[in-house]
Amino acid sequence: MNVSTQGRLLLNSVLFPNFFSFRGVRRLAFVPRLQQSQRLRRAFTKNVAWSMDSGDSGLDTKIGVVHPATDAYAAEAVDALKAGKVIAVPTDTLYGFACDACSLEAVNRIYEIKGRKHTSPLAICVGDVSDIDRFAVTDHLPHGLLDSLLPGPVTVVLKRGESSVLERSLNPGLDSIGVRVPDCNFIRIIARGSGTALALTSANLSGQPSSVCIKDFEKLWEHCAFVYDGGLLPTGRAGSTVVDLTTPYKYKILRPGSAKEETVAILEKHSFVEAVTT
Repeated sequence: MNVSTQGRLLLNSVLFPNFFSFRGVRRLAFVPRLQQSQRLRRAFTKNVAWSMDSGDSGLDTKIGVVHPATDAYAAEAVDALKAGKVIAVPTDTLYGFACDACSLEAVNRIYEIKGRKHTSPLAICVGDVSDIDRFAVTDHLPHGLLDSLLPGPVTVVLKRGESSVLERSLNPGLDSIGVRVPDCNFIRIIARGSGTALALTSANLSGQPSSVCIKDFEKLWEHCAFVYDGGLLPTGRAGSTVVDLTTPYKYKILRPGSAKEETVAILEKHSFVEAVTT
């Protein structure tokens, strides 16, 4: 064997270790498929573990902010809200972006995430019906009406009033505010824990379909401190029914939503009539 041939064999053995020539005959060195599979699996596991520890992968970053919407993560969500962060949460209708309604920076962040004009108002969410009068005028409503409508898939539009503790920077120029008490335990717990109202809007880009599972807004996860997964929401994409109750004993449906018939039935039971549109 001359020097040139030896050199080629050495090079082949380095570049192609599973294929080599021996005395002019090409032979295949192989590992049984099971061993290969085991080695690949071990290598994959090591790579994934390193990636998750190092935070080098964008996907791992997404996984790091997704938690189940359970009581165990409520304190974490409250801390994020108090720090002025935006979180994504399930409600009884759709997934929503939520933040402290009294934090101008956080509210502006929601508008940026959604690509929404500041002329489009945000609703607020509170933990209990008894909290509503801290933020809106309710003394013109008959006793028991709000308890009949809420908690549930309804947004009631009320006047703010001079005694409202809401920041004037929220929905500037409007003297009314949409209020929600969703029939969803997780968001109610964190609303109570925050000690204030939450600004709440659907978790999607403005003008795009609403989200009924967290995958629907996956591209927006990176803008949230945490994303809380409540699974697939069963109510469709209609959202809450929005009803204007600013005028005594008159109502106006601003958005039919998912509970129009039930809402109208409750209002009429309390002697409300539909406002005439002029």
